[in-house]
Amino acid sequence: MTPAHPISAQAPPAPHPIPARVPAPASPSVRYLGPNWYASVMGTAIVAGAGAALPVRIPGLAGVWALSALMLAALLAARAVHWVRHPDRAGAQLLDPAVAPFHGCMAMALLAVGGAALATGVPGGPVIDGVLWTAGTVAALAAAAGVPYLMITRHRIAPGDATPVWLLPVVAPMVSAALGPPLAAYLPPGQPRTALLLGCYALFGLSLCATLLILPVVFARLLHHGALPLALTPTMFLVLGPLGQSTTAVGSLADAAPGPFGAAAMLYGVPVMGFALLWLALSAALVVRAARLGMRFSLAWWAFTFPVGTCVTGSASLARHSGLASLDWLAGGLYALLVGAWATAFVCTLRGLVSGALLAGPARELPAPR
Repeated sequence: MTPAHPISAQAPPAPHPIPARVPAPASPSVRYLGPNWYASVMGTAIVAGAGAALPVRIPGLAGVWALSALMLAALLAARAVHWVRHPDRAGAQLLDPAVAPFHGCMAMALLAVGGAALATGVPGGPVIDGVLWTAGTVAALAAAAGVPYLMITRHRIAPGDATPVWLLPVVAPMVSAALGPPLAAYLPPGQPRTALLLGCYALFGLSLCATLLILPVVFARLLHHGALPLALTPTMFLVLGPLGQSTTAVGSLADAAPGPFGAAAMLYGVPVMGFALLWLALSAALVVRAARLGMRFSLAWWAFTFPVGTCVTGSASLARHSGLASLDWLAGGLYALLVGAWATAFVCTLRGLVSGALLAGPARELPAPR
């Protein structure tokens, strides 16, 4: 018998496998819009607010404020769409320990835009500031209480996960404390004005105590686990926020209630600003190191703006209470650093928006946490 042909004796060939479906690149969408975008509003508004605190007149501050107000309106609308159309992602952001602290940025964006409206003297500034300060303070208290609650009860945090980003929700009440006293002059004397000022003292204490709890944890993480990842290195500047903002707050409270409070502002502000300058030098050195290792632009670069702006307002406040011209020069130098950082972050962000890179989602989206 003639043997079967070798090919015919083999099993029929398997059908050609269907290639796995490769997901198409994600297109720009509000689905991936996070609360960290409010940092761009904060950083823009502080350019106007800090510029108004300097002893020299800087042109164009009202225009910068208008830009920050437009950015705030657009972002509030986009985030509202995000919550309505993509509630799964919105909930996932609250339950993500790396993203949840950024929810404090919305409160600070409201407060910064309101405070800059009053500082730059735009028409209707007191009304705008009153509305935004009230809304921002409510949001700040919600973030200061809500985010730590989620960190304790829902987030899974390892010993090396602490970063300066943890300061964002608890520093928001300090922004309220710093920007509330200028509103006191627009309230009737007596109970309303006193209640506002005492409320600002309470906000100051709330934020300061929470900051003193978090800062040692952050510094211990740096000592035991080394420098932050390259992309997070700019967040080192966030530590300047509570330092500069608390100095601004005590100065604003002293302006609203002159007398011995002026001396208290100096006793508190000078040492704290000294530590702020030390942290600025340390942070700058780590950023230079990260840049040499290949750090690329991300929205974290907005951390170079608002915290430095609070140091500008803090230095300007100390200059007013002490009369030292050297503090005016310090405020001016920090403001130049702020403007340069803002211009860099703004241009890079605009480029990322035009290209769609900053709003594009991941190639494979993770499921929302339950």
